[in-house]
Amino acid sequence: MKYLLHGGRVVTMNARREILDADILTDGDHIAALGVDIASLPEAQGAEQVDMSGRVLLPGLIQAHMHTTQILFRGLCDDLELMDWLEKRTWPLEGSHSASSNAASARLAALELIRSGTTALVDMGTIRHEDAIFEVMEEVGLRGLFGKCMMDEGESVPAAMRESTADNLRETERLIRKWHMRGNGRLRYAVAPRFIPSCSDALLASARVLARANGLRLHTHASENRGEIALVEGSRHMRNVLYLHELGYTGEDVLLAHCVWLDDEEKRVLADTGTHVVHCPSSNTKMSSGFAPVAELRSMGVNVALGLDGAHNHMDSFLEMRQASVLQKALLNNPLALPAPEALEIATLGGARAMGQEAEIGSLEVGKKADLIALDLDMPHTLPAVGRDVVGRIVYEATRENVTDSMVDGRFLYRDRKFLTLDAGTVLRDAERECRGCMRRAGLKRAVLLSDDNLTSSPA
Repeated sequence: MKYLLHGGRVVTMNARREILDADILTDGDHIAALGVDIASLPEAQGAEQVDMSGRVLLPGLIQAHMHTTQILFRGLCDDLELMDWLEKRTWPLEGSHSASSNAASARLAALELIRSGTTALVDMGTIRHEDAIFEVMEEVGLRGLFGKCMMDEGESVPAAMRESTADNLRETERLIRKWHMRGNGRLRYAVAPRFIPSCSDALLASARVLARANGLRLHTHASENRGEIALVEGSRHMRNVLYLHELGYTGEDVLLAHCVWLDDEEKRVLADTGTHVVHCPSSNTKMSSGFAPVAELRSMGVNVALGLDGAHNHMDSFLEMRQASVLQKALLNNPLALPAPEALEIATLGGARAMGQEAEIGSLEVGKKADLIALDLDMPHTLPAVGRDVVGRIVYEATRENVTDSMVDGRFLYRDRKFLTLDAGTVLRDAERECRGCMRRAGLKRAVLLSDDNLTSSPA
C-alpha cells in the first residue's frame, strides 16, 4: 500500500533537525519520498492521498522500558516503594496471570500506546504466557523488543514468579526460535532477566551468553531505589552497576532501566561502555525512588531513552516526555537542563538507539520505516500558536488527545482518531473481566492497598 501524506508540517528529527512543510510518500513499510511537489513523482502513482493539512507529523514515540503484563493492575499497587510494591502487590498479581489475562493486559496496553502516539516499545514481559504478548503485538501491529522475564530465586518471590535456571533458559530459547524477527521484523527478542535480587549468578551469566550468541539486546533493571542497592550490596558486595559490568551487562547491546542511584564510577562505566539507560520519570517519582541524573549522563555521552515502566496509572508518552524535561530542570535548578528538543530526542532517537534500530526508526527520512504519528495542535491546551516553536508545543503541552493518526510499517493503526486493529469496547470489557479473575486468584480483596490485610494469600 502507498500513501501520500500531504499538507502537513514535518518534524523530521534528522541530523539537521529540520522542520519542513512537506509531503511524505510511503511505499509498503518505508518512506519512499519526503519533500514538496512529490505527488508528480513516478513512484507516487497509485498512492492514496491523505490530507494532513494543519497537522504535525513526527516520528512515532518509543517507550524503551515497559511491563505490558502489569497494565491490567493499574491502580492496584499505589503508594508503595519499590520492594513493597513488588513483594506485596505486583508479584502476587503477575503470578496470577493466565494466558487470556496476559493477552487482555497486552491489548489494553496496546490500545493506550497507539492512542498516545507510541509506535515501538521494549517490553519485559512476565514469567509465563509470554506467547500471549507476542500474539497480541503481532495482531495489533506495534513494533518492539519483547522478552520473557527471567527469575529463579529470591526469598520474597512467590513460587508462581520463579522457574528453575534451566527452565528459564529453555523457555527463552524456544521463544527466540518462534518469535524473533516475526511480522516483517517488527517483533524482535530481547533477553530479559528481571534484576539481580531475583536472579542467580548462574542465570545472569547464562542470559548474557544467550543474548550474545543470538545477537540480541539484553534488558534488565538497575539501581532503581536504595533498598534494591542495599540488597545487591548485601549479597554481591558490590555496587549494582559495577556488579553488572563484571558479569558483562554493559555495552551497546544492553538496556538498563532506571539507573537512579549511581556513583561517579558507575556513571563512567556506563559512558565508557556505550550502555543505554532508560529513564522512567513518572515511575521513579511516584514510588519515591528518586531522580535519575539524566542531564549529567547525556553530557557524558550516555544514550538515554524514555520508559513508561509498569502499572503506574498512565501510559501517555507525551506526559512522560514532559516529566523527563521538567524534573531535570527542578533537580538541577536549571531551565536548560533538558530542553524540549532534547526531551523529544530521547523519546524518539534515544529509543531507536537503545533498540539498535536507529537506521530504521526514530526519524522521518527517506529509506527509513514508515513509523510516524500525526498531531492536531489546534486545541485549547496547545494554542495559541503565534510565534511559538512547534517542538516546545509538542513537549510541554501536547497529550494523547492531540494524536489523530498512527502508522507502523506503513500501516495505519489509528486513523482520524479511530482504531483500525483493535476493538476498543471489547478490549476494555475484557480487561475488566480478566482483572477480576487475577485479583481473585491472587487473593486480593479490594483496591485499597494500605495494609497487608488486603491480600488473603499468594498464588502457589
